[in-house]
Amino acid sequence: MAQVEKKAGLLRRTSSKKPLKEKVVLMYDEIFAKDNPTKTNPHFWDELFLMKVNLEYLEAKLESLDGEEVMKIQDNINSLFHHCVQALGEEHQIKVVNALQTLCALFRGVHQKNKSASGFDIINMLMGFDKAEHRMKDLMESLNTLLCGESSDSLKSLCLKLLLCLVTVTDNISQNTILEYVMINSIFEAILQILSDVSSRRQHGYDAVVLLALLVNYRKYESVNPYIVKLSILDDEPTLDGMGMVVHQALTEYNRQYKDKEEENQGGFFSTLTSMVGSMFIADTDEKLSVQTNEAILLALYEAVHLNRNFITVLAQSHPEINMATTPAIAAPTTPTTPLGTTPPSLDMMNSTELPLDPNLQTSNLLITFLKYSSIVMQDTKDEHRLNSARLCLIILTCIAEDQYADAILHDDNMNFRVNLHRMPMRHRKKAADKNMPSRPLVCAVLDLMVEFIVTHMMKDFPMDLYLRCVQIIHKLICYQKRSRIRLHYTWRELWSALINLLKFLLSNETVLLAKHNIFHLALLVINLFNMFITYGDTFLPTPSSYDELYYEIVRMHQVFDNLHCMVLRVSTNTGQWKEPASKVTHALVNIRAIINHFNPKIESYAAVNHISQLSEDQVRSISLNVRKNVSLNTLSQDILLKEFSSIS
Repeated sequence: MAQVEKKAGLLRRTSSKKPLKEKVVLMYDEIFAKDNPTKTNPHFWDELFLMKVNLEYLEAKLESLDGEEVMKIQDNINSLFHHCVQALGEEHQIKVVNALQTLCALFRGVHQKNKSASGFDIINMLMGFDKAEHRMKDLMESLNTLLCGESSDSLKSLCLKLLLCLVTVTDNISQNTILEYVMINSIFEAILQILSDVSSRRQHGYDAVVLLALLVNYRKYESVNPYIVKLSILDDEPTLDGMGMVVHQALTEYNRQYKDKEEENQGGFFSTLTSMVGSMFIADTDEKLSVQTNEAILLALYEAVHLNRNFITVLAQSHPEINMATTPAIAAPTTPTTPLGTTPPSLDMMNSTELPLDPNLQTSNLLITFLKYSSIVMQDTKDEHRLNSARLCLIILTCIAEDQYADAILHDDNMNFRVNLHRMPMRHRKKAADKNMPSRPLVCAVLDLMVEFIVTHMMKDFPMDLYLRCVQIIHKLICYQKRSRIRLHYTWRELWSALINLLKFLLSNETVLLAKHNIFHLALLVINLFNMFITYGDTFLPTPSSYDELYYEIVRMHQVFDNLHCMVLRVSTNTGQWKEPASKVTHALVNIRAIINHFNPKIESYAAVNHISQLSEDQVRSISLNVRKNVSLNTLSQDILLKEFSSIS
């Protein structure tokens, strides 16, 4: 027994020795020593790139150095960078792969340690400022050759990951001075080649689109960005279609994940139990349904719509809608270079470009998919991340609503679709049946989305900027209908009711909201919308009875408009910062107050003569119809209205 214990003790002593270091780690240590590593080994760099990269060790070593230590070994770091670039031209693929990974570690490691350093200092640490232009030119040419050549898919993927790593190493892309060399040595054509080719787009389309979106945003307001110029004049149809396909598939994947979670949450005994208990579990349910948003792909869609008018046609290209529930999702490998915390859609989604036509399949397009995505994202804007995502969705919709050709597509009667938007669960309304959704022009889905947002986000933490964008989108669409004399068959009453309830909310929370926001600007936009319907409704409302519905809603909810008038009159007659915006609302209310003051006495008189305490909707509408036959209200305050809309119509 004593011998066994003695042997065990000996074993423990021998196992306490330090583990042997990998050879590549020892070589890294030589680089981080002061001496030139080639003095002792002339083939040092050739051997280094034949060994598997230890990214974790290399990055940690770079991050552990302070400023003085970096200056002492700067020549070695510059030499490492130089030999990495040289290795990209090697025929041996292992060397090329290891060089790409080493460059990733260099960019990340140096930036992480020196976040406060200027861009010029970073450039000097990495490659030496006097040689930077030459080094970056060689690097970009090598990457361009690899991306456009016959390299393997894995190698091309690594090239894109390196570029994404380079672009995203700083929190603010415009502070990344190294990107000046990416502007000079453009890879725009390489990105286009990837997007235009079906095979390469399937493998690399997502990274290429995100990379392009990020490069477009580099100092876009400070200097001439060549990527902005080239994207704005791009008219190659296969490339634009490829870009649209990548965005569409990424958004479709998000919608599929959300739908899967929604169905999972609705099924089973536990779900039934929670629905019986009620609001106690509402917060938990919302948390389960949350899916990570993809701002990178949204940014790409915004830049395409905003910069390139030719992309508008891509939004409306129809194809059969895939039942994504049957598509198995392949988890994308998460690497440190994945941009913005997002992952590309599964490869199975990227495999199909042409789908077999089936008359029983519902057709879809990028715009429909984006509207569905927006309806999910806009449900929850309580945290800043999702609030920004919803804001970007509304900015994209604003760009679409401002484009004449896009408006023509939205209002085209020959392009009817069934768009099943996601609606926030609310206790006072039933869930709409998807199967009963009629096929309508796409503008109806946009208006539905705006109405849904207005109804569901009246809360104390009021998203004022989102409401302003939402109402302005409705403004732009109605202005187009007025100009083009398009009579859209839409349930306008839902919109009028939502807008009136919004005014009611602003009045009820005046004190709280005024401390943070200019509520009069939003109120003015809402009143101007009603003025648009009152004055020009005969050019775009579908039927004469629509006017009766409009007048009925105004008269029925006259108390809201009366209270609004009292409030703005009170504020505009007092001195203060809201005096001028409140007075604008006072003037804009002239039409609505004229209708109320004209109809209310007639209704009250009819009720008194017929001894009716409460009139039905049909009775009120018949009274309004008789009155309108004798009095024209379309000329009331028309000069004021024309002045308000001269800038947008």
